[in-house]
Amino acid sequence: MNLCDIGQIRALLSGHGFRFSKSMGQNFLIAAWVPEQIAEEAGLDEQTGVFEVGPGIGCLTVELAKRAGKVVSVELDRALIPVLDETLKDFENTKVISGDVLKLNIAEIVSENFTGMKPVVCANLPYNITSPLISAFIEADCFESITIMVQREVAHRICAKAGTSDYGAFTVYTNWYTEPEILFDVSPDCFMPSPKVWSSVIKLTVRHEPPAQVADEKLFFAVVRASFNQRRKTLLNALTSGLTGYSKEELHDVIVGCGFDEKIRGETLDIKGFAAISNKIAELQKG
Repeated sequence: MNLCDIGQIRALLSGHGFRFSKSMGQNFLIAAWVPEQIAEEAGLDEQTGVFEVGPGIGCLTVELAKRAGKVVSVELDRALIPVLDETLKDFENTKVISGDVLKLNIAEIVSENFTGMKPVVCANLPYNITSPLISAFIEADCFESITIMVQREVAHRICAKAGTSDYGAFTVYTNWYTEPEILFDVSPDCFMPSPKVWSSVIKLTVRHEPPAQVADEKLFFAVVRASFNQRRKTLLNALTSGLTGYSKEELHDVIVGCGFDEKIRGETLDIKGFAAISNKIAELQKG
C-alpha cells in the first residue's frame, strides 16, 4: 500500500469511517519524498529507537521502521488506531500507544522500549502543540536528537539570530539545550488537506554541555523571560519590571558592569550575553 497516494489514502480512511479533525491539526503527507527524506536525515540504524508523535496513517512510521531498530508512536486520535493496525501490520518493530503525549511519561516509555538503543525523536508534529511538545522532548532528557516537521515560522524562530524579529525566549531555550538546524522546507501541496502555511523539517541535536557557564540556570531563564516579556523596553527597564529583589540601580550596574550600554535591549543579547547578566545578578545574591 502506498500511504502517500491520495486515492489509496481516501479508500483506507473511508474503509475505517475516518474523518479529519481540525482541532487535532491533522494533515497527512501525500508526497513520498518527504517522509523518506525525514527518515534519512534523522540518521537511523538498527541500534536506534525512534519515538514518534502523531503518526497519522503511518507514512512516516513505515519509513522509520525500515531503518530503525524499533519505533514507538503515540497517537491521540483513537479513530486512527485501527488504521495503523492495518498499515503497520507488516512491521514487527513498531508499537502504537493510544494517548495524549503531553500527559504521558516520555522518559518512562523510552526506558521501557529502547533498552540498549540510541533514543531519538522523529515526527511530523501536530502544529497546534509544537512548542509544548519540543519542551517535553527536551525536559524528558533522554534523546540524542529531535528531527521534526514544524511550521516554517516556528523553525525560523528556533534558529533565529540575536537581534532579529524572530528571536525570542523560546529561541534561547531551544539553543541552550540543543543545536538546531533547518534541513529543508515542505510546501502546503505536500499534504492532505493542504494547510495554509509552509513547513520546515529541523533537527535539534541535544547538547551534552550548555553553550555557556551559569551560576544559576533558573536565574538565567528568569532573566531571559523578563527580557522578552517586554522586548520593546530597554533591558534595564525589562529586568526592573520582571525580576524581584533588585533595585534599578543594582541592575544598571550589572548591565554596565558586563560591558553593555545602559540602553541596550534584551533582544540583542545572545546566550553568552544573557549568561553574563545572570551571573552578575547571582553575585548580588551572594553579596
